Amino acid sequence: MMTIFFEGHALTSDNEAGVASGHNDVELSEAGRIQAAGEKRQRYESIVIDTVFTSDLRRAYETATIMFKGKAVPIIQDARLRECNYGDLTQRPRPEMEAVRARSISDPFPNGESLGQVMDRMQSFINDLSQNHDGQDVLIIGHMGTLWGLEHHINDTSLPALLSGKTAPTRKYTLCRQ
Repeated sequence: MMTIFFEGHALTSDNEAGVASGHNDVELSEAGRIQAAGEKRQRYESIVIDTVFTSDLRRAYETATIMFKGKAVPIIQDARLRECNYGDLTQRPRPEMEAVRARSISDPFPNGESLGQVMDRMQSFINDLSQNHDGQDVLIIGHMGTLWGLEHHINDTSLPALLSGKTAPTRKYTLCRQ
């Protein structure tokens, strides 16, 4: 059995501008660096984390390095933890992306990927995690797609329920070895 904690990456300039980053490799803003060093770091001060996993996008990895600076915790990047590829809607205002997100459960964003494809990536990651890190307490620092993948595969929450916002993700999961 393992415990999985989820933390979203800290603020970026894209977040502050209200645009959808997707696979755009944007770095943290100054406010994001302060957030990572402050409230996000403090949230895990009393929790022993064995391993931190992040997407390979710099905003997630930078959040982890700031949060665990000076601590001997391995930080592992994994591309399967990336946000959804919004394709042509990357770097567009979030409302434009959100207007078509419900259709993207099975139909990819134009020149991007579907949420179903993100869920497939997450299932692969969760399978590997359960096989290789049983008995550990791990932290995943990622994106909304990462969180939805955990909710969908571990808590069996449907994607329509997640998209509706009526289901609040737990952000802490218990995973039994499969």
